[in-house]
Amino acid sequence: MLLFVLKRLAQSVLVMLVVALIAFALFRYVGDPVDSMVGQDTTLEQRADLRERLGLNDSFLVQYARFIGRAATGDFGQSYRLRQPVDELLAERFPATFELSLVSAVMALLIGVPMGVYTALNRRGLLSRGFMTLSLIGISLPTFLIGILLILVFGVVLRWLPTFGRGDVVQVGWWTSGLMTRSGLSSLIMPAITLAIFQMTLIVRLIRAEMLEVLRADYVKFARARGLKPRTINFSIALKNTLVPVMTIIGLQIGSIIAFAIITESVFQWPGMGLLFIQAIENVDIPVMAAYLMLIAFIFVVINLVVDVLYFVVDPRLRVQGR
Repeated sequence: MLLFVLKRLAQSVLVMLVVALIAFALFRYVGDPVDSMVGQDTTLEQRADLRERLGLNDSFLVQYARFIGRAATGDFGQSYRLRQPVDELLAERFPATFELSLVSAVMALLIGVPMGVYTALNRRGLLSRGFMTLSLIGISLPTFLIGILLILVFGVVLRWLPTFGRGDVVQVGWWTSGLMTRSGLSSLIMPAITLAIFQMTLIVRLIRAEMLEVLRADYVKFARARGLKPRTINFSIALKNTLVPVMTIIGLQIGSIIAFAIITESVFQWPGMGLLFIQAIENVDIPVMAAYLMLIAFIFVVINLVVDVLYFVVDPRLRVQGR
């Protein structure tokens, strides 16, 4: 087990280095950051001096090595646009993105898993067909369109919910939370639903497909022949074995909720990291863009490591192979 974790950690470090290299290389071709930092009256000497102070005249390898060295200590440099340390900007925006992603993930799991199990156990039921139709619609519609429709119906026509912003927040140390205020909760409803719908419909269809496959397995037929109760067969045997292959997909989907919150945050003007990333692209703020991608890659690496460890807990075959 320890050797397995150490191998995964070594692979994670390699993945982070490759992601940093790709991100740093791509962002060199999105534009010149000096153009967005100076005015029209800036002289060529002033522009050259600014490029020298930012280290943009150094070779690519020197800039990459400097970026990796600083990133290893949590220092991602200074934002070209806001003139603030990038780590402070991400720490300021992270609570909003994490709060939105957490609520969306919990919502997708609490609704998606029971719906998937129900549609698998009642394949020909009218309600199951309705669930599958809704899941098809949810997985087909783009996220931004779902957000716009929710804003139109609940924000403009009915005027039940706010259409943008995070509402009032409560400061708890360095963390800010909108879950403790009424306006914060009302502002969270539509973005969380928008972000959760695609993940929820994917989980429903995935759980249903895996559940149907497990229910046709020989050991389930043997359990029925022994006279076990249907509840025991469906939940203690079938559902447990269904979650083993599904666990990887669900883990990656939780990571993608954080990564792809960019669209939802843009639609609802949610003050999170995704909106900061979009603004950084518009202004060619390379340190912010590189730091954001590094953070997202780190989140995916951690989730993959946790999922791999959970495999050993859930699947006894892996523990036997490990021994």
